[in-house]
Amino acid sequence: MKAIDLNCDMGESFGAWQMGNDRGIMPLISSANVAAGFHAGDPSTIRATVALAVEHGVAVGAHPSLPDLQGFGRREMRVTPDEVYAMVLYQVGALEAFVRAQGTCLRHVKPHGALYNMAARELTLARAIAQAVRDFDRSLVLFGLSGSELIRAGREAGLAVASEVFADRTYQPDGSLTPRSRADALIHDVDQSIGQVLRMVERGVVRSTDGQEVRVEAHTVCIHGDAPGARAFAQQLRSALHEAGIAVAPAA
Repeated sequence: MKAIDLNCDMGESFGAWQMGNDRGIMPLISSANVAAGFHAGDPSTIRATVALAVEHGVAVGAHPSLPDLQGFGRREMRVTPDEVYAMVLYQVGALEAFVRAQGTCLRHVKPHGALYNMAARELTLARAIAQAVRDFDRSLVLFGLSGSELIRAGREAGLAVASEVFADRTYQPDGSLTPRSRADALIHDVDQSIGQVLRMVERGVVRSTDGQEVRVEAHTVCIHGDAPGARAFAQQLRSALHEAGIAVAPAA
C-alpha cells in the first residue's frame, strides 16, 4: 500500500497566547513539527507538546526558525550561513532535550516560515541547515519543499530527506509556494485542498495559479492546525486518503 506522511506545525503557543488546536489535530497526523522557541513555543509548551505527541504515537521533529517572536518567524532577515547553522543547531538541541526526557527520540527537522522559504531558494543557507542537522544527528530526516535547494542540500549532505507538499497553499509555475502576502496564497475550499493532495500523492503533480501542471515529489503533506475547521479538514483528508488506498505513516 502506498503511504504518505501527514505533518503539522505544533506547539506554537507562547505564554498566555494560544495558537492552534494541537489536542484536536495530534491524533490525526503522523509527524509533529514542534516550535523550538525562536518564533513560538516556550519551555512549558514544548514539554506539553512533545508529551502529547508521544501519547498519540506521533513522530516528533524540531521546527527551527529565525529569531522573530514578534513576527512569528515569517519575516525574512539578513543572516549569514554561519548564523543559520548556529541557530538551527541550538534549537534542534533544545527539542532533543525534551524528547529524551519523554523517553523517545527526535525523528526529523523542518525549518519554519521565512527560514524555510529562504532555504528553499538559497543553496548556501540550505547547506548550513543540512550541515547543522548532520552534525547533530545524521539519522534525522530533513523536511523541505519539493524540488527546493533544501532538498538538494540534504541529499548532498547524505541525509534522508522528505519532500514536502502543502494541502492548503497554492503554487507558482516554478513549484514555489505563492507568497502569503497575496490574496490567493491559501486554499479555503476543503474539496479543492483534498483534490490537490490526492493529485500530488497519486500523480506527482500540482496545478499552479496559472493553470499549469507542475511536477512535485510528495513524501510528506503539511496541514495547518490554526485554521478554522482544521480538525474537521484533517479528518476528511484522512478519510479521502484511506478511500484512495493510501496509508498515513511517518516519513522514513
